Amino acid sequence: MIPRYSRPAMTAIWAPENRFRIWFEIEAHATDALAELGVVPKEAAKAIWERGQGKVDPARIDEIEREVKHDVIAFLTNLAEHVGEEARFVHQGMTSSDVLDTCLSVQLAEATDILLEDIDQLLAALKRRAYEYKDVVCMGRSHGIHAEPVTFGLKLATFYAEFKRNRDRLAAAREEIATCAISGAVGTFANIDPRVEAHVAKKLGLNVEPISTQVIPRDRHAMYFATLGVIASSIEHLAIEIRHLQRTEVREAEEYFSPGQKGSSAMPHKRNPVLTENLTGLARLVRGMAIPAMENVALWHERDISHSSVERMIAPDATVTLDFALARLTGVIDKLVVYPDAIDKNLNQLGGLVFSQRVLLALTQAGASREDSYRLVQRNAMQVWEKGANFLDLLKADKDVTAKLSEAQLEALFDMGYHTKHVDTIFARVFGA
Repeated sequence: MIPRYSRPAMTAIWAPENRFRIWFEIEAHATDALAELGVVPKEAAKAIWERGQGKVDPARIDEIEREVKHDVIAFLTNLAEHVGEEARFVHQGMTSSDVLDTCLSVQLAEATDILLEDIDQLLAALKRRAYEYKDVVCMGRSHGIHAEPVTFGLKLATFYAEFKRNRDRLAAAREEIATCAISGAVGTFANIDPRVEAHVAKKLGLNVEPISTQVIPRDRHAMYFATLGVIASSIEHLAIEIRHLQRTEVREAEEYFSPGQKGSSAMPHKRNPVLTENLTGLARLVRGMAIPAMENVALWHERDISHSSVERMIAPDATVTLDFALARLTGVIDKLVVYPDAIDKNLNQLGGLVFSQRVLLALTQAGASREDSYRLVQRNAMQVWEKGANFLDLLKADKDVTAKLSEAQLEALFDMGYHTKHVDTIFARVFGA
């Protein structure tokens, strides 16, 4: 988590001030519930809120932790310095993981709400640009080689659908991660009533963890970070598409190059896809954090802390980085420069070879075997590749072809509208009628 790739709203979630605020609320809400159950005096619960809220000091907690070597105890000690005698009722029947794990759930839920907003903004940009270029026919490529025509709008619609699926996955991951555990040592509720857990969960907007040990089960976290990894992969997918389209030899689209921007320290002519290259790198980082999260699932017995150091790093880093990446990608899509003339030039670069399949199918419909049809089409197509000839002219000159299809029939096959006739159908599927 470095300033270069961080945005304030997301970083604030992981700041010590926010973490200790959540810790306090967990403890205070738990004490309220204990007071209602008659375990602690109601006056004590009231005093904790009045004297403790907003009073904990991260610097003082760090100072205490250097001595006690325990962050939750350091927090409780600092809280007691403000609350006074009533502080003895704080943390009754609880264990550190109750605080730490529930706090992490709150932070991840808060972070996810921002990420969902990020995806919504990206989806809006993709939809707008997809409709803008819905009918701009461009070259579809398989293996990086010219295949058959698509539209630039369809390209963008493909990514819209992918990120819509990602939004659904992230919403499900939020639901799965937003759980509360206030179950005490090894999760048996021996020293604290389950009703306390239910109260805290309700106050924090979480679900009750059905069964915890001394920790919330880490398969939940594994799924969460795996979802972030999938979203990162989709970011890279779109970024690479733009990088390929920006290559000088293609130049169908490119990142916006602002006035005064410089592309190279040595070559003043350069306009490099630096934003999408950056996104490719950031995606690698986020994806890389999914594996440690999966390895955290296998803890010893009812708990160990091998997961703790991992999560202290990957939780802020993954969410902060993904937040930045999604915002950057939205900006790229929003300002993406598209070159219709270059698109058209590339589309017609191979002399009509994009219609080879339609000729193949027409020959089979005219009575030729599929094998013979393929052979006839391919032998003419190879001449286009090798000699730069016009595909339609070659077909018209091939007596074996014209024995099955007239010149008029061949010309009718070279119709770009044939490839775009279902664009509206696809758009309706993606964006709704």
